[in-house]
Amino acid sequence: MVRILLVFSGIPANQLKKWDRAGGVGVFREPSNNANGNTLDGEGRLVSAEHGARRVSRTEKDGSVTTVVDSFEGKKLNSPNDVVVKSDGTVWFTDPDYGLAGRPNEVAGNYVYRFDPKSGTLNAVIKDFDKPNGLCFSPDERKLYVADSGKPRHIRVFTVGGDGTVGEGQVFAAIDKGGPDGIRCDEDGRVWSSSEDGAQVFSADGKLLVRILLPESAANLAFEGPQGKTLFLTARTSLYAVETLVRDAKKGKRR
Repeated sequence: MVRILLVFSGIPANQLKKWDRAGGVGVFREPSNNANGNTLDGEGRLVSAEHGARRVSRTEKDGSVTTVVDSFEGKKLNSPNDVVVKSDGTVWFTDPDYGLAGRPNEVAGNYVYRFDPKSGTLNAVIKDFDKPNGLCFSPDERKLYVADSGKPRHIRVFTVGGDGTVGEGQVFAAIDKGGPDGIRCDEDGRVWSSSEDGAQVFSADGKLLVRILLPESAANLAFEGPQGKTLFLTARTSLYAVETLVRDAKKGKRR
């Protein structure tokens, strides 16, 4: 039997929490530096966007935590919010100012970044967001979706070149209840976004297909479970699980 361990953030409590069917909810790490978005890299290591430490970190296989990146052009990052790792090993993350907690920002704007661990190069690939938040790639990784939870409250889509360059973006879909936070792309190219009413699912061409209604606002989401078809949603006070018929874009590619 495969054990599924879900790790998610409790930002105000300064904890990374964990959940599995046998043990329920527990603490994975405390303090967490007010970690927000989490993902796994190609080696199965946990990569986290930390508000408090103003960095992207990686949990090594021995349990130690190392800094992936914490500065841009010699200046401290704002407060990394969400992170994804592309199949080539590059780390992409958003950096709004939500988590500064009164600390002065050193970088002029709220950017979307691409970090290449091989060269150690950090590039600000998109600079015109209000509050960039969740992000994800299409199944073929030729498109990057980024949520703006600031004034626009929409999701934009960008073409991505093989060399990591990002083309001009366009609005993919607007969220009509609250704003987008965490987003994921499934194996068939649909985009799943958290929202004030739970979650909203969009077709590959940006049409709203269905709503997943929850009794409270959702913040982040991810596909896990024995077959990778369980959608987990973190909300204000609860963790929810919804059984679906699809997998995350990355998991679908591993079939």
